[in-house]
Amino acid sequence: MTTARSRRRLLAAALCCSLLYAALPAGAAEPAAPAERFEVDGVLVERHGAARGRPLVLIPGLGGGSWVWQDTIRAFGADHPVYVLTLPGFDGRAPAGDAPFAAARAAVEQLIASRRLDKPVIVGHSLGGILGIAIAEDKPALLGGLVSIDGLPVFPGTEEMPAVQRPAFADGMRARIGQLPADRFAAQQQAYMRTVGVLDMGKADELAKLQARSDPASVGRYTADVLTLDLRPGLKSIAAPVLVIVPYLDLDAAETGQTEAAKAGYYRALMDGTPDLTVEPVAPARHFVMFDQPEAVDAALRKFLARL
Repeated sequence: MTTARSRRRLLAAALCCSLLYAALPAGAAEPAAPAERFEVDGVLVERHGAARGRPLVLIPGLGGGSWVWQDTIRAFGADHPVYVLTLPGFDGRAPAGDAPFAAARAAVEQLIASRRLDKPVIVGHSLGGILGIAIAEDKPALLGGLVSIDGLPVFPGTEEMPAVQRPAFADGMRARIGQLPADRFAAQQQAYMRTVGVLDMGKADELAKLQARSDPASVGRYTADVLTLDLRPGLKSIAAPVLVIVPYLDLDAAETGQTEAAKAGYYRALMDGTPDLTVEPVAPARHFVMFDQPEAVDAALRKFLARL
């Protein structure tokens, strides 16, 4: 017989799923219900998928939540335990504290250790990919593989910036983003998603609403942390195979004349020193390549997992 407590839990779970479903882009499938939800040092973890198989740890980018990975959960959950993370300050979570990047890195490492995940593969988008690189450098024996989707060891365009200039630059960006009121932050997210995020403008507007649920001050703190970083010196210590997925759109590259091969070469140069590196461009796609080309991303991930 169902107890009152069980009914309350079922109702809460149904309400949670219905709220997320209402916020997803029109036409999106109903979000996958996690088998378990728990926290590790402020990081929300949702566990999906099979009981056995190589674990996948999915980390979204700046301002992202579990909505980023719904297609990936469905594509890989039958064969892998899938752990989906939402970082503090993102997607309605409580704001992040100081030095959030270092705290998130420690939390992911703690998740892997506490759950005894055997050689998991981190799949990270943007900020999530950078976190994956940092973890692979910090704990070389911990991971079985790393997939970074448009995430690099140094922020593109700042690779020549002297280390002494990075803190001031980062502080300026933190203040600029963190002080935005909610309406301006939402407008900024819409503009970003329409020009950098995805190809479809309707989808861009819907995804921007999800991005706007994040705390601007937290987004500013993470941005500052990333702009301060240069992880290139530690790339040589990475023991796990690494796949970097490079989105490419010829229309966006028209002003610079950058070809698909040239962009892939630029990413490969920033990852120089990584012992086992594969760089794979995906086109046509923008930054959220998993929304623009989900089949291509799934195929690249399956190919990578098959060789581990």
